[in-house]
Amino acid sequence: MASIPASEVPQILEAPTAPRGATLAQLAALHDETKETAHLADLLGRAPSAALALAALALVVAAMSFTQSAIPALIVWLLLVAAGIGAIARAYSHTIRAPFERVPLRAFSRDLSAILFYAGFAWGLGAFLALPVTASLLSTIVFAAGACVAMALVLRARDAALIFLAPVAGLSALAPLVRGQAAGLEVLVACGLAAGAIYAADRLFAAPKGPEIAQIPNR
Repeated sequence: MASIPASEVPQILEAPTAPRGATLAQLAALHDETKETAHLADLLGRAPSAALALAALALVVAAMSFTQSAIPALIVWLLLVAAGIGAIARAYSHTIRAPFERVPLRAFSRDLSAILFYAGFAWGLGAFLALPVTASLLSTIVFAAGACVAMALVLRARDAALIFLAPVAGLSALAPLVRGQAAGLEVLVACGLAAGAIYAADRLFAAPKGPEIAQIPNR
C-alpha cells in the first residue's frame, strides 16, 4: 500500500479560542450593563411615585396658603408644577413600552434629569408665588428642604434628588432677601444640610458592590 505524503494529509483546523482575559473582560462588561439596566429600570418604576408625591405636596402647600396668598399667583404656580408632573408622566409612558432596553432607559434618565431641574425651578418659584409674604422661616425651610428630602425618599437616586434640590435651594433662599428679610442664608444652610443628608444616605444604604473580576493577562 502506497504511503501518502505528509504534505497531502488534510490538516485539522482548530477553532480559535478566546483568551481567558478577554472572556472575563466580556463578563465584567456584561455585569456592568446588567447593573446599569437594573438601576435605570428602578428609576423608571419610581417616576410615577415622584410625580404623585410632587402633586400631593403642591396641593398641601396650596391648601395651607389659600387664604393668605394671592389666588392668581397661586394658580400660576400650580400650573408650573403641573407642567413638570405632566412631563414626568409623558416620559414614563414613552419609555415603559420598552422597560428593559438600555438605550431607551438612558434616554429616559437624561430626560428625567432635565424635567427634575425644571420641576425644582417651578417648585422654588413657590417661595415667591405660593408662600405668603408673612411666611415664617420654619415654613420656608420646610417648603424647600422638606420637598427635596421627600423627592429623594421617593426616587432613591442621589443625583436626581440633588438636581431637583439645586434650583429649589437658590430660589427659596432668594425669596426672603427680595422681601427684605434676613432669612435667606438660613434657608440655604438648611437646603445644604438636606443635600448632605441625601448624599450620606446614598453612601450608607447603597447596595454593596460585588467582587470585581480580576483581569488575567492574555496568554
